[in-house]
Amino acid sequence: MVNSNKKRSVGQKQSMAGWAFLTPAVLLIGVMSFLPMIQALFLSFQTGIGNKMKWTGVTNYIRMFKDPVFMQALKNNFIYLVIQVPIMLILALILASLLNHKDLRFKGLFRTAIFLPCATSLVSYAVIFRSLFAVDGLVNNILIKLGFLNTGYNFLGHPDSARIVIILALIWRWTGYNMVFYLSGLQNIEYSVYEAAKIDGASPIQSFFRITVPLLRPTILLTAIMSTNGTLQLFDESVNLTNGGPANATITMSHYIYNVSFKYVPNFGYAASMSYLILFLVAFLAFVQLKVGDKRD
Repeated sequence: MVNSNKKRSVGQKQSMAGWAFLTPAVLLIGVMSFLPMIQALFLSFQTGIGNKMKWTGVTNYIRMFKDPVFMQALKNNFIYLVIQVPIMLILALILASLLNHKDLRFKGLFRTAIFLPCATSLVSYAVIFRSLFAVDGLVNNILIKLGFLNTGYNFLGHPDSARIVIILALIWRWTGYNMVFYLSGLQNIEYSVYEAAKIDGASPIQSFFRITVPLLRPTILLTAIMSTNGTLQLFDESVNLTNGGPANATITMSHYIYNVSFKYVPNFGYAASMSYLILFLVAFLAFVQLKVGDKRD
């Protein structure tokens, strides 16, 4: 009986110690994250400025779907999502498979080189791509010398080409980031599995689709959800690379929320409603991806 009381008291002390360490973090997360989210939810049903805010119900949510700029921003986000994310993840998976080969020399050098763009600051790499695709930039100079163009093309001045530049920039920066996740997953796959498949006559392509992809399914699902969330919240590229132009042709939802909040006449209620739409889209697509990608019983 005495031993049982001692064990219980030790367990209670450990539990109290755990809660003592967790409580400050829980309070900070609640105050800094969840409380503003709740306030933003109430704010999304109001219009006005400062003390003149008034409750207007779902007016802001209805307004979103009648706002041509927001609809253009929504369209742009989904264009980036549908085109950029699959290309980036497939490329990252291929690179990870190649760099995981045990006989490859200078693997560390190649891995570092591919990951380095991810370490570049968002503003810096946007400036780099603006310079590369400027009318007198490196890309135009190469195309002119190769005879594809007679004069410099304004890539950032046309909607379609400006979107392509943003997609290329995103692929360049984030492919290495996702490649690291796949490399980490591949490290947990015994190389003897590939050797056994090779002995059985499987080609490298067959090994890739029959071994690598199925065993990396959880990691692929994780990167797909993370990339989808990041693309729906895309901000820096739109602001720093094209400034949403030309004529809002490349603007993203987060960029438009910023403009509505701080650049135009402030309308925090409308901005909050747009933010909650992004939250809904992120949650919905993550749920769909989990249902489709998670094959566990």
